[in-house]
Amino acid sequence: MEGRVYKSTGSWYFIKDESGNFVKAKLKGKFRIKGLKSTNPVAVGDLVNFEIEKIGDEALGIIDEIKERHNYIIRKSVNLSKQTHILASNIDMAFLLITYNNPPTSTTFIDRFLVTAEAYHIPVTLLFNKVDSYELEEFAEMKFLAEAYREIGYECIGISALTGKNINQVKEIMTGKTSLVSGHSGTGKSTLINALEPGLDLKTSQISEQHLQGQHTTTFAEMFDLSFDARIIDTPGIKGFGVVDIDKNELGDYFPEFLALKQECKFNNCLHIDEPHCAVKEALEEDEIHYFRYQSYLQILDSEDDNYRKDQYQNSK
Repeated sequence: MEGRVYKSTGSWYFIKDESGNFVKAKLKGKFRIKGLKSTNPVAVGDLVNFEIEKIGDEALGIIDEIKERHNYIIRKSVNLSKQTHILASNIDMAFLLITYNNPPTSTTFIDRFLVTAEAYHIPVTLLFNKVDSYELEEFAEMKFLAEAYREIGYECIGISALTGKNINQVKEIMTGKTSLVSGHSGTGKSTLINALEPGLDLKTSQISEQHLQGQHTTTFAEMFDLSFDARIIDTPGIKGFGVVDIDKNELGDYFPEFLALKQECKFNNCLHIDEPHCAVKEALEEDEIHYFRYQSYLQILDSEDDNYRKDQYQNSK
């Protein structure tokens, strides 16, 4: 039988079969000895083949094949830096929720997510959430950031998942698609999904006032069918986003504004650091490229260590 994985707990998987029924399943043992570096060999969004086994009165699915993925979005596992974690697979687009100070979302975190999405050909829309809660100066800073990313080519929308501001615009974008929603804990992922589909009534929680960090409410990735011909994948809040398996000579290609200037650099393999006649460095000096983006590029370029764990603390001031 064939089906799509809708929820993964790490040990158990919940599959929607071709008839629309949900089956609780586990992974056949052979997949655990293939030397996979991922902490989750099966991800939400995967198309799989499975067999049904009867254990007493319970019908249990046994996954024996994972179909080839169209795409996926992946990050380093924070606890096991040599391993990776697939957030979801076979997605049409991703939403990254961004908040200014409750909790703060750093530009480094945003750029790491965008680089990974570019590498795996996943369009991203940036959702600047909680616009109803900002003071005038905070709102101006968020607006500046949104304009900076719009200049690069990313769609940016100011929303309030709590009040419903611009939620219909988000619905229009995701209709007919499978979307991933990601961001730090507390940025409002579950609140957003509740605003899109109130009947789901996902659990939400308050921000920790002491650390301005969200409390984890989504423990496992899970996909939901929505009533307006859309699917959305809710993911656990993440602190750091580690970029995986991107060659340093290709990294600049995943910064669209760098890629646009690449042909003007003197050297084809220019890393945009200290090479002569570098078009990217020249554009930076002329304020045609935002310095925070170049900082993110340098940090990712030099991220063989565990600096990505500090992303949450590198908020641009």
